[in-house]
Amino acid sequence: MSSHREAPEISKDPVADSTDVYAFVSPDRPGTVTLIANYIPLQEPAGGPNFYAFGDEVLYEINVDNDGDAEADVTFQFRFQTELADPDTFLYNTGPITSLGSANWNSRQTYSVTIVKDGRSTVLAEGLSCPPCNIGPLSTPNYASLAEAAVHEVNGVKIFAGQRADGFYVDLGAIFDLGDLRPLEELHYQYGMHLFSKGAPGVNTTAHLNVHSIALQVPVKDLLGRGAHGKVTDAGSVIGVWTTASRQRASVWDAAKGGNVWSGPWQQVSRLGNPLVNEVLNPLGQKDYWNTQQPRHDKAFADNVAYPELAALLPALYPGAFPKLAQLVASKTPRADLEAILLTGIPAGIVPGFQNYTGSTQADMLRLNTAVPPSKKPNQLGVVGGDLAGFPNGRRVFDDVVTIELRAIAGVTVPLVDKSYKPDAAASLVTDGLTAASVPAGYLSKFPYLGVPYGGFSTP
Repeated sequence: MSSHREAPEISKDPVADSTDVYAFVSPDRPGTVTLIANYIPLQEPAGGPNFYAFGDEVLYEINVDNDGDAEADVTFQFRFQTELADPDTFLYNTGPITSLGSANWNSRQTYSVTIVKDGRSTVLAEGLSCPPCNIGPLSTPNYASLAEAAVHEVNGVKIFAGQRADGFYVDLGAIFDLGDLRPLEELHYQYGMHLFSKGAPGVNTTAHLNVHSIALQVPVKDLLGRGAHGKVTDAGSVIGVWTTASRQRASVWDAAKGGNVWSGPWQQVSRLGNPLVNEVLNPLGQKDYWNTQQPRHDKAFADNVAYPELAALLPALYPGAFPKLAQLVASKTPRADLEAILLTGIPAGIVPGFQNYTGSTQADMLRLNTAVPPSKKPNQLGVVGGDLAGFPNGRRVFDDVVTIELRAIAGVTVPLVDKSYKPDAAASLVTDGLTAASVPAGYLSKFPYLGVPYGGFSTP
């Protein structure tokens, strides 16, 4: 998955586990960029009696680099606080929750937002309300309206933090069963003459599962640096985005409070920029360490991108289907195309009318050229599908990042840096067989874009 349970240690700490990051120019509000960071993966909607919530002891941050040095120039910090109205009941709610101020809502969360810019911290808002989880029609009737009331606007910035339907679609069962992609099953360990003629559709593992989202809609001018910007060709139009979660280093059990007390300096335990990097490219022995590092240190992990293990596995798993990819792997040629897409951004002149290059510093950041307008005819394959407003130019909630990255690893993007290379025919057909239509909740056409979370009563 994009980052769900992607490293051994963070898989044991779901409230600090970042699952997806999105960054795109807002299609419904010109002049703004939407940033979304998801946490707490794989939420079963019927999660009672202790429904999901952000961690009160976790520091959540969305970071923006606007000068290409892979260091945060603008950071949005979120801290949460849980309040029990009645600690003597086991119930999350004692009746229908019809408003954010309902007396029936027993366990509620509020949060603060702080902006760190130019080394100065400014509290943007305090006491903002999260919506409750979507319990069911009796407990949370008219949930969509209830959640919409939790969209706050402060000084021109829209803010939301709460449960959403997981918009990331992936066939985990197939991918981690030795890459047995259902549309390619007849090619697995054999090579048929008729590609995919017996292929089966993918199964969306995240269908009917929820996440917790932190979402911002920020004026573009508040994110950019001092360099020239406004044109696609301007280096200053490009920002790098990633999210992190941190915990304080010391934890002590307090018997009087019945829980842990945290103290000491903050230690980063999770981060995410581009989807699937720590999930698929980094080896097991490096995943936990990678989560503790800042993007500016990613040169140490660059070989995982330049020589991806999956590129060597595809010819072995699908014999005869990827002969050119096998030759490329055998030549030990570093994948300059993947390094550009994931670590530096794509320089001008490679894709006509586009660039999201942030310089030579190798860093895993989701790079967005803010001067590229939203597409009038979006293609979920993004730049690979001819839609310059989609991944890897930022990432929209519906972009098919699994198919895009699988095809890139299979070789379809090598001609960006080597015009003589002709990808295998199978490379442009690689997919897990899912589309944005595989998300039952769908997506919203306005902020916060991810769909209404699945309810505990009605979800199978």
